[in-house]
Amino acid sequence: MRNHCDPDIVLSGRRWGDVSRLLILTLCTLMTFPAFTYARESSLIQRPPKLVTSDSMFSAPYIDVDEWRNEPVRHRYVHGGFMGTEARFSFYFPPQKQYQGRFFQHITPVPDNENLAPFGKGEESKLGFAIASGAYFVETNGGGKAFYQDPTIAGYRVNAAAAQFSRSVAQAIYDEHRPLGYAYGGSGGSYRTIAGFENTDGVWDGVVPYVIGSPMSIPNVFTVRLHAMRILKNKFPAIVDAVDVGGHGDMYAGLSREEHEALEEVTRMGFPPSAWFSYEYMGQHAFPVLFNGVVQADPGYFKDFWQEPGYLGANPPESLRSARIQHTTTIKKVITTEDAAQLGLPIGRLPGQARGGVDTAFKVLERSAKQLPVGYQLASIPNGDIEGANLIVTSGEAVGESLLLREMIEDVVLLGPGHSEKLDDIRPGDKVRIDNSNFLAVQTYHRHQIPAADFAVWDQFKDDKGEPRYPQRPTLLGPLFSRGATGSVQTGKFKGKMIVVESLMDQEAYPWQADWYRSKVEAALGAELDDHFRLWFTEHALHGDFSEQKDSTRTVSYLGVLHQALRDLSAWVEKGTVPPSSTSYQVENGQVLVPLHAAERGGIQPVVTVAANGSQRAEVAVGESVSFKAVVEIPPNTGQIVAAAWDFEGEGRYPLKVDLNDIDMRRNRVTITSSYGFKKAGTYFPVLRVASHRQGDRNTPYARVQNLGRVRVVVNASVADRAALAQ
Repeated sequence: MRNHCDPDIVLSGRRWGDVSRLLILTLCTLMTFPAFTYARESSLIQRPPKLVTSDSMFSAPYIDVDEWRNEPVRHRYVHGGFMGTEARFSFYFPPQKQYQGRFFQHITPVPDNENLAPFGKGEESKLGFAIASGAYFVETNGGGKAFYQDPTIAGYRVNAAAAQFSRSVAQAIYDEHRPLGYAYGGSGGSYRTIAGFENTDGVWDGVVPYVIGSPMSIPNVFTVRLHAMRILKNKFPAIVDAVDVGGHGDMYAGLSREEHEALEEVTRMGFPPSAWFSYEYMGQHAFPVLFNGVVQADPGYFKDFWQEPGYLGANPPESLRSARIQHTTTIKKVITTEDAAQLGLPIGRLPGQARGGVDTAFKVLERSAKQLPVGYQLASIPNGDIEGANLIVTSGEAVGESLLLREMIEDVVLLGPGHSEKLDDIRPGDKVRIDNSNFLAVQTYHRHQIPAADFAVWDQFKDDKGEPRYPQRPTLLGPLFSRGATGSVQTGKFKGKMIVVESLMDQEAYPWQADWYRSKVEAALGAELDDHFRLWFTEHALHGDFSEQKDSTRTVSYLGVLHQALRDLSAWVEKGTVPPSSTSYQVENGQVLVPLHAAERGGIQPVVTVAANGSQRAEVAVGESVSFKAVVEIPPNTGQIVAAAWDFEGEGRYPLKVDLNDIDMRRNRVTITSSYGFKKAGTYFPVLRVASHRQGDRNTPYARVQNLGRVRVVVNASVADRAALAQ
């Protein structure tokens, strides 16, 4: 901190009286207290630094909070916004001795709250990671509801204005300098991160978009998956077992023709088969909101689907015909939030309520939250699965209204996202129809959305002459959704440096999309690609960060790769330190395939291979000792192993830590052995999970790059046990 009061310096060189000496000591002591420090530094509120920007909408920043905070780490918190707008920002500055002249800025998937950074523990603490990396942290609310006016506002302009202003604030807090800036965002945030980098100049020096999509992601990656999930819902256990380690490998075995075609279709579109293990909780995710967008953008499709030749519904197979629900009934009671609470019904997020205070899907109802309609009790209920169904009002004051349903519990249907201004007009006695026709129709929408030739996964829907085998809709919705979210579509043209982090088990942003974007960057940069761009794939990682991973014996967090990407990006920009090479891979029939060994694979993630009694599958008796051997390979110059643990029972607890002091960590290839005996019969999937770190730090939660290896062990009952069971 500049201009601090040091009593030893102040009192030296002069004769001071006892009273004066006491006053000076007291004043200097007080000035070290946070409250006094805040008062002394609060000039940022009265006199905020100037912002130099060409964006007139965000040219008048203000600061309304400037204070030191101790949680989750010591930092100076600065909050404010831009006059005449709903745009808000938060800056988090480390103490000067920790500051290294850079900032990290997280871009959320949708406009959100500007006060998210203090949340998250361990590796999930964005603020803790930033300050541990010598950076201050920047976040915004995306502009509030201003994105309705212009998608570029939330797409990147608010984030850019905040980034630029943060530099002025950093100069006022520290000294005159130009902080180097790095943005990162995942999923929807990757679109906004890329849009900002491609459409601005000099705002960010580098970016790390992660789990990225393409302009054809929406709604197609969801529709093809939902179609497969409906057709294959009873076959997933066998599919998962076939593709798991030690399985027979043929995921199509035992499938009917319709089931085979559905699985092949979604696989060729890019869904990673190994990710089907999460089918039970995969759900629709963000699709309900997107679904309404498709209906509004192309209402004619939902009529053509059931009537026009070439659409699946015009001549429906039995599975589609039996899944369709068109049930007429009457509303017995309107279920409010208060009713739902008394009945113990899950109501989820309320209409008008968004996590960050930004309403992206609803219009807030001006009434008591206790009386918000969240569902209806019905006189009769339909048979079958109402997932994705609509409640269509056929009588009363709200006739013609259509509301998306979330679930049915006994005789109560609960509303999904979306809101009608006539919600209060729906009353007991009104006739309604529960209808899932639109939801069934949208599940093959991707067949009627064939884009340009550079999206090879759509080739499966073309004939031998390259012509579409299905009727095509007049408009491609994917680019419209992308442009509506960010104001632009990815071009691959940017100034600066970029590292993309993508997950090989991503069930929503299919991995090939990162390769599609790489091709756009290569077209723009040519021979200079490697001077500006890296693509690192993460094995055994899903779409969400580790807090969303449901099975830690199958998946790892990609946050360590993301952390290291940000640190490598800053070193690349600031020192010219060339980061490790991109991951080597091939794309075949929509699937991204990587080499088996780390040296050939590249990237920064260790590779783990486990064998039980020398094989991927071992069959033993109860109590028989099984020998385990794991080979851990680390890509050259990416660090060393800092943690390894076994979970032989496959419960996700990893109770047996490996003593790394017995292993030469300087090598790029290490072997870890152990043995274990199983006390009960059954099929087990023992796992070794490891983490590497560039500097070999075993204590930090940040930049720990994880991976795991699995093996199958079938434990059979002993002869005595089998005899006892027979009796």
